[in-house]
Amino acid sequence: MSDVADLDKFVKKYKVLKSEIAKIIVGQDKVVDTLLLSIFSGGHSLLVGVPGLAKTLMVNTISQALGLDFKRVQFTPDLMPSDIIGSEILDENRAFKFLKGPVFTNILLADEINRTPPKTQAALLEAMQEKAVTVGGKNYLLSNPYFVLATQNPIEQEGTYPLPEAQLDRFMFEVNLTYPSFQEEVEVVKATTQNREVNIEALFSASEIIQLQKLIRKMPIADNVIEYAVKLVGKSRPNSEQSSEFINTYVDWGAGPRASQNLVLAAKTHAASRGKYSPDIEDIQAVAIAILRHRVVRNYKAEAEHISIEDIIKKLM
Repeated sequence: MSDVADLDKFVKKYKVLKSEIAKIIVGQDKVVDTLLLSIFSGGHSLLVGVPGLAKTLMVNTISQALGLDFKRVQFTPDLMPSDIIGSEILDENRAFKFLKGPVFTNILLADEINRTPPKTQAALLEAMQEKAVTVGGKNYLLSNPYFVLATQNPIEQEGTYPLPEAQLDRFMFEVNLTYPSFQEEVEVVKATTQNREVNIEALFSASEIIQLQKLIRKMPIADNVIEYAVKLVGKSRPNSEQSSEFINTYVDWGAGPRASQNLVLAAKTHAASRGKYSPDIEDIQAVAIAILRHRVVRNYKAEAEHISIEDIIKKLM
């Protein structure tokens, strides 16, 4: 089958996938879309939202619909790296045996990642980057595809360990979850206070997702679209050749080269999911806010004048 036929098939399955997820998840279309873009691009996502917005249910539903394994880790201040990676134990033959931790899965939900100390955060972020862990001098490869969805609570910052900028950069997207609308909340309450069982059909397999990730990377892209992405990221860096007076005034730190790579890759996936055979500038703009949101750091002046990160990114475009 040709690449074009494969892409056409993907567009149809993507629509069915969205409706399958919508059987359980009410609304939150943009969030589901971004998480799916992240999975098909081979990236990781950071989900920021207050408690009770069905983050765990959403990830579980997506993993079922994609036919992938799913594990959840609740991050706490006493969580150790071995609790998530695994550890070596002595078996009955007095030989060391490696017990795999929850990172050995396809989709890992790292709940409240900012509640655990930096050494445990670093252990997870190393596994995300290398897609392998080393224990007792042996290297163990993680499952493929491998996708980490970390959640953060924007309220209650007491006793938390905020992720440093270098570690935030490992996440392809930062997705902000908002409260549902009145009508959506009515539907949620109706659906969750009755004896209603919904079965989610697995529409993909791990090997199919790996093939699709390769297919998306093969998509052709015009030089002017790549240049637009690189310029967009370059303009976010204060006191550079491309930065405007507005950026110099309100931004402390801009996005790095990983942002340019992620913009192009996410634009390819965005284009593929909408039936295009090559991404254009509109695709870059569609994914720009979620990709740059956690990479551009505004200064105290922007905070004092109530200029949000989203306002700054829109100015760049």
